[in-house]
Amino acid sequence: MSASAIETLNAHLERIAGLLERLAPPLPETPDFAAADAFVFIAEPVSLQPVRRVNRVEIGLLKGIDRNRDMIVANTERFARGLPANNVLLWGARGMGKSSLVKAAQAEVNRRLAGHPGFTPLKLIEIHREDIESLPILMKMLRDSGHRFVLFCDDLSFDHGDTSYKSLKAVLEGGIEGRPDNVVFYATSNRRHLLPRDMMENERATAINPGEAVEEKVSLSDRFGLWIGFHNCSQDDYLEMVRGYVAALKLDVDPEVLRAEALEWERTRGARSGRVAWQYVQDLAGRLQLEE
Repeated sequence: MSASAIETLNAHLERIAGLLERLAPPLPETPDFAAADAFVFIAEPVSLQPVRRVNRVEIGLLKGIDRNRDMIVANTERFARGLPANNVLLWGARGMGKSSLVKAAQAEVNRRLAGHPGFTPLKLIEIHREDIESLPILMKMLRDSGHRFVLFCDDLSFDHGDTSYKSLKAVLEGGIEGRPDNVVFYATSNRRHLLPRDMMENERATAINPGEAVEEKVSLSDRFGLWIGFHNCSQDDYLEMVRGYVAALKLDVDPEVLRAEALEWERTRGARSGRVAWQYVQDLAGRLQLEE
């Protein structure tokens, strides 16, 4: 190829590159991470919205899940210190404090490490289930920010025909870039493997190689190095949760009346959990204040 032909070709390539650059979506603005300790990721248009006041409870009020609390706080503190830490899947019974524990752990670790030389507060970023496919964009925004982040997805699960779980697999582990060192991913789910059992059984029944089909689905939950299971609480744990909330709100109520009402509330709900305990105490607080 002659020199003039090469020059012509290079000119064409430069014009094409310029056109593609103009057609590409603009890069999102770098967020002001000093504005807050928590953010919500918005996929369209791409942005991180600061959360001025996080909806959370004090970690000491989370009763009956002591071992789970210690595990997630320890993992989060190691990550905040720049030490190896795992992605975490909190799975199991509804209303037992999975999402509350994630938010409380971030606050607890920031409290513990405040004042340590060189420590910057750990940031919490919530990403909604429907925005999981935008995770690579978010990772690029965070990679070179100089902060450390817990990405949090509440109630994560995937249904029939949903293939976005493959994007999550690649981001957590297996992609070329991989997960940035300054990012860890925490998810809560009612499902241990994030996929409905009938979906997994259907794959097993219809696939040419059933074992490989199920393994491909289960491999998503394998990306979480730490699994923390939450189970329905006992009556004693439920009553301890109630008493803990009552003490925190400084409510004046006879212990026997409290016990009887709390058990009646649990029976009418047909469930026993930290969420049910909190709902009862909210009702009690409202009645007491109305009487006053």
